[in-house]
Amino acid sequence: MRIAFRSQVIVVTALAILGAITFAGVIALWPPAGRPAAQPTSQTAFAGKGVTFSDARIMTIHDSCPQLFGNGAPPKSTGPGGTQFCQSAKVRLLNGKGSGSTLTMPILWPYSRAGLQPGDQLRLTVTPPPKGQVTSSDAQNGAVGSTIGSFSVFGIERNQPVVWWAIAFVAIVVAVGALRGLLAVIALGLSGLMLFLFVVPALIAGEPGFLVGLFASCGMMFIVLFLTHGISMRTCAALLGTVGGIAITALIAQLEVVSTRLSGVGDDATGTISTLTTAIDYRGLITCAIIISGLGVLNDITVTQASAAWELRAASPHMSRRAMFTSSLRIGRDHIASSIYTIVFAYAGTGLAVLVVVSLYNRPAFELLTHEDIATEIVRTLCSAIGLVLAMPVTTAIAIALLPPERHRETVTASTPLLAVR
Repeated sequence: MRIAFRSQVIVVTALAILGAITFAGVIALWPPAGRPAAQPTSQTAFAGKGVTFSDARIMTIHDSCPQLFGNGAPPKSTGPGGTQFCQSAKVRLLNGKGSGSTLTMPILWPYSRAGLQPGDQLRLTVTPPPKGQVTSSDAQNGAVGSTIGSFSVFGIERNQPVVWWAIAFVAIVVAVGALRGLLAVIALGLSGLMLFLFVVPALIAGEPGFLVGLFASCGMMFIVLFLTHGISMRTCAALLGTVGGIAITALIAQLEVVSTRLSGVGDDATGTISTLTTAIDYRGLITCAIIISGLGVLNDITVTQASAAWELRAASPHMSRRAMFTSSLRIGRDHIASSIYTIVFAYAGTGLAVLVVVSLYNRPAFELLTHEDIATEIVRTLCSAIGLVLAMPVTTAIAIALLPPERHRETVTASTPLLAVR
């Protein structure tokens, strides 16, 4: 009993210290309102001067492009611009100049492959005509001219279906998880606020990505675990193991990014950021992304290990701590195996388009796999996997140390009632 109590005091003290350090780190890195963010490298704007945006609803849509091909036969091409990549839609403008009017315009690739139907909404760009001129049709670029300007498809309005799917997600989680599910959704929302209110502004302000990812991840785990699972020794064990796993993942991520010479500019998003801002630490950005991306699986395995230890103690109160540790490790090894598959398959799914590119290029596979964008995903996978593998025995040891002491098996005699045996 004395050993367990001493362990509990140590763990609670350690978590209090870590919580204070995390809070202080977030406050220190939180960009003040007066601090300037990263400045644009040029006067590049999101849209050209005078360009506006308008919403339009599709009234009718056809798999043909008279604006492109007139009355002639369309080409047999299967690439962008061919018949499979062009539709013609009659749309009604919903706002902006010309609201309520209709026009017919081409829908080019990739929007022509999105399964658009009448009733769907499009987001259009409206480029004003030169002064004193009326625009002519510019259908080869997916635009159609009018006295208002030249219209082209900028995107598809997806707000409503996304909101409905989010509502369905929350409803299902709450219906199945009851109060625990509701608390998980609330914790998820608070974590999202941490990302948008702290992580993104701090990175834009040029703060070190390593520290931003480390403190943000620890802060989110304090919120998620205590809010979702309650305040208990079991939760404390899982949280301390999770923080240890975050620290391990962060250190490994830093080492791997440095050793593999990743620049942090490996996809369209970071490429776009690099043309617009100067202050962002791109290598720190990828390090921060690696730390945060592994939180879900890491938290899963630490919570499971802590719960497994407590359930084993409830089922076998007479089992020694050494035996409990061995049994918990066996559970953890099985969980690690499935978690590794989860990580690899998740990144393979998100990077499937990149894998297709690898297979299409006539270059050695290893050469392509070490390209910046692909190597980034490989490094991300390896860091997350190593972090959760090492976090498993650490969490298990902490949980076993916090368990109530074992009770000796009661001696059953012939006169002992069977129901008295526990």
